[in-house]
Order: sequence, then C-alpha cells, then structure tokens
Amino acid sequence: MDFEIRKNRTPQGRKKLSAERAAYLQLMKQGYSNTEACRTVGVDPRTGRKWRNGRSAENDGRRPVPPVTAVVPASGPSRYLTGDERLHIADLDREGASVRAIAAELGRNPSTISRELRRNATADRSGRRHYRPHAAQTRAEARRPRPKPSKIALNGELRTLIQQLLDARWSPEQISRRLKRDFPDRSELHVCHETIYQALYVQGRGQLRRELAAALRSGRARRKPRRQVQQRQPRFAHPMVMISERPPEVADRAVPGHWEGDLIIGANSASSIGTLVERSTRYTMLLHLPHGRGAEQVRDALAATVRTLPRHLTRSVTWDQGSEMGRHHEFTAATDIPVYFCDPASPWQRGSNENTNGPLRQYFPKGTDLSVHSAGHLEAVAVQLNGRPRKTLGWDTPAERLAKLLPTSS
Repeated sequence: MDFEIRKNRTPQGRKKLSAERAAYLQLMKQGYSNTEACRTVGVDPRTGRKWRNGRSAENDGRRPVPPVTAVVPASGPSRYLTGDERLHIADLDREGASVRAIAAELGRNPSTISRELRRNATADRSGRRHYRPHAAQTRAEARRPRPKPSKIALNGELRTLIQQLLDARWSPEQISRRLKRDFPDRSELHVCHETIYQALYVQGRGQLRRELAAALRSGRARRKPRRQVQQRQPRFAHPMVMISERPPEVADRAVPGHWEGDLIIGANSASSIGTLVERSTRYTMLLHLPHGRGAEQVRDALAATVRTLPRHLTRSVTWDQGSEMGRHHEFTAATDIPVYFCDPASPWQRGSNENTNGPLRQYFPKGTDLSVHSAGHLEAVAVQLNGRPRKTLGWDTPAERLAKLLPTSS
C-alpha cells in the first residue's frame, strides 16, 4: 500500500479524505477491524463506519450517502423466490416442464414451485390459469408484510367455539385437534393451537377474552419456563415391590387394568386429593380424603375406590415412594391388587399420572384448600376430565376408550 500515514493527527477542518477513504477500505478488505483501520489512516472510527455503512439523511440538510462497500449477494437461494426466479418459472412452465424439472433447474424444493404456481397464478375470463411472473411477484410482495390479522379475530364462529371449549377447560391443542376432527370439511374452523395461545397471550389485538387465560392449565397469561419437579424420598421401611419387578405387559399398555396413583397437595400441605389413572385408557378416578392423607386414610380410600371397578380392570397399582403408601401391604392383602413403587426421583415412571395432575390443577389450583371439595364435586370433575380428548388417544376421550373397552373385556 502506497498510502502515507499522516504525521499530524490534529483536526484539519472539513476536507476531502479520498486517499484516506481508499486506504481504509483496502485495510478492511485485508481483515482489519474498523478501529484498527481508522487508527492507521488517522480518522475517527465514526467516519470509518459512515464510509462502510453509508449515511442517512440528517437534520442539517446534508444529502444521504449510500454505503461505499458493495453488497455481496447471498451464495445460495434466499428464503423467498426472486423476480428472476419467477421469470424462469414462467418460461419453463410455458414450455410444459414438470414441477420437479423446474425445481431441479432452480435448485428449489418441488413443494416451493408447486405452491408458487398454485398461489400466484392468474385466471383469465374463461377460468384458465396462467402464470405471469410480474403479477406473481406483486402478489407475493403484497402477501408478505407482517403482522397479519389472526384467523380467530376474523372468524366470529371460530372465536365462539374456542371460547366455549376454553370455558370447558380444554387445552388449545385439544381444541385444535378436535375441531379438525369434528369439522373435517370446514377449513375455516381449523386453527393451530399456537394461534390460540397467541390470541390469549397477545392481548393488544383483543382476539379472545383475557379471563379465558385462567382456563389454561397453567392459569398464566404468559409463557414461563418449566421448573424441575420436586423429588421425593422413601418414607417407610416396609418391603416394597419395585417397578423393575412389574410384569412386562404393563409397560406396553396392551392389557387394561393397570393404574398409576399419586396425591395432589393443597395449601400448607394440610389437604390433599388422591388420583388414579388407568394406563391404557387414561381414565381418571379421584380419591376423597376429607380426614387427611395418612397411610390409613389413603389405604381405605384407595380400597373403596378400586372395589367399584370390575375385577378384570384392577390388575395393579403403581405409586411413588410417598409416606401415604406406608400401609401398601395391607391394601394388597385386602384387595389382592399388587402395588409397585417407582425409583426415587423418577416421576416419568408414572407418566400417565403425572400428565393428568397438570389438568387437575385447573380445577384444584395450587395453594388452595382442597378439603372444601365434596366427594360429589370430585366425581363431577372426573367426569369432565374424562370427557376431554387426548392426543395420545388419537383425540378420543378416556370415557370413549373405556366404553369401547368394557364390552370386549367382560
């Protein structure tokens, strides 16, 4: 480089810095940082940034200056089709090339070309569709700006359906899947569960009532990272039969009658409700514990509940190592139902039950007194919960699966 660094670094007033700018740009091409290049040629770093990035119109009336450095085009295809690509598509389509041939020519996915021809073609008076590249470019650019009106905000019928199902404590994913299943031919009522969440969380557009957020399982109007589940330790010394000794037929859920159990705890750990979930159908039963959650109370409530079921639907119970199961051996002796215990800090070994405790918290929020709920209310909650569709059941409800199961199991 034949540029000579200035010896006098004092301000020299306004002057053309053509030599300095050329030297600065050459140093930048060689990999120098902005600070190093500016220090070498003797200019302020802000001047170097203006040379490299250009200057917008300023309040003092000075004209804007475009960036000095040329913009290097992307090496590969961009996310969106360009005007030149649309011209190429039009030429090949006019020649009768297939979608896959056009995609291979442009290095695009065939779905991209198929979608482009379907969305942006123009129909003439006779109804025939022709692909016109400039009109397609205009349509694509008009469709691209964000944000767009939500489907829920534009469709009153869809909004009413979602509000009713949220009031019934269905989750957004349950609503989304069930609407597609119940209205297969009405695409205007099909909506992604994320769209429902956004309508609840982004209240600036007023798509759903804010109080509906309380119907969500979490009860929150915003997302929150999950917390680590509290770990439990063994609290009784009577010999336990561990989950590793459970029959293999339980793991694949092919045979009905194997249950998972747990407790949900109320305010100040002073009240509780027992839960039982059948592994095959996800059918839920609730244990009324008005006198506490001691080992005797849980034993009696659990025995009374399982006696209401047919014998072929009471094959085993899987529980964690909580102290409430201290009299598990007495329960087994009274009902002839074995109890298997999970390993410490392994809630996933009772996955069906853990996944059910979340929806139950919509009816019995944390930090509330659970002793105020009567046995009749617990039964009503179980009926509503068993009437909600489940993703793991192909969007059937547990009650529907149990109804199908009972005739074939007798």
